[in-house]
Order: sequence, then structure tokens, then C-alpha cells
Amino acid sequence: MKLILRLLLSALAVVILSKVLPNVSVDDYGTALIVAIALSLLNFIIKPIMVILTLPITILTFGLFLLVINAVIIKLADNFIDGFNVDGWLWAIIFSLLLSILQSILFSLLKSDKKA
Repeated sequence: MKLILRLLLSALAVVILSKVLPNVSVDDYGTALIVAIALSLLNFIIKPIMVILTLPITILTFGLFLLVINAVIIKLADNFIDGFNVDGWLWAIIFSLLLSILQSILFSLLKSDKKA
């Protein structure tokens, strides 16, 4: 149940960001849910491999290279999913930053609702 709620909140965050950011677009809510699932799977499978392979450059940049890795994950999802479009690497980095901030806010609301 918690996984489904997190995916739905992630899809909501994708929809909100597609409305706010001019160069990010999602066709509909179903596509946003597919994007949330795809990002979760890519973060689970691909991201740890990329982090290990790029560890030296990540250390040299004090962790800022993780932004590039997140942008790669976003662009991979952009290539895999029809109806989801991110124009350029800069917008992928901005989308990644804002998505993580919005998800942390939404997930913290879910946790505080659980405590009450």
C-alpha cells in the first residue's frame, strides 16, 4: 500500500512539474504514472551502477556529479516513454532537482499523516 501511495505521489509531482516548467511536458495522468514507475525502476536498477562507475568524478566534484546522473535517468525515461518530453539537459537537471524536493515534501506529508 505504501508503494502505491508513493508512486501516486510521484506521479502527482511529475504532473505538477510539467505544468510549472515550460520545457517539460506530460500528455496525461496515466503517462505521469508510467513516468513515476519508470523513474523508480531506473533509480533502482541503473542509478547504483552509474554511481559506482562514476565514483571518482563524484568525489572530485563533491557529489555534484550526482545531478548529472539524475539528469541521465530523466533523459532515459524521456527516451523510453512516449508522451513524456524533457527538452535538453539543463531542463533535465532542473526537473530532477525540483522533483526530489517536491517528492520529499509530499512523502513527509505522508509520514506525518501516518503518525497522527
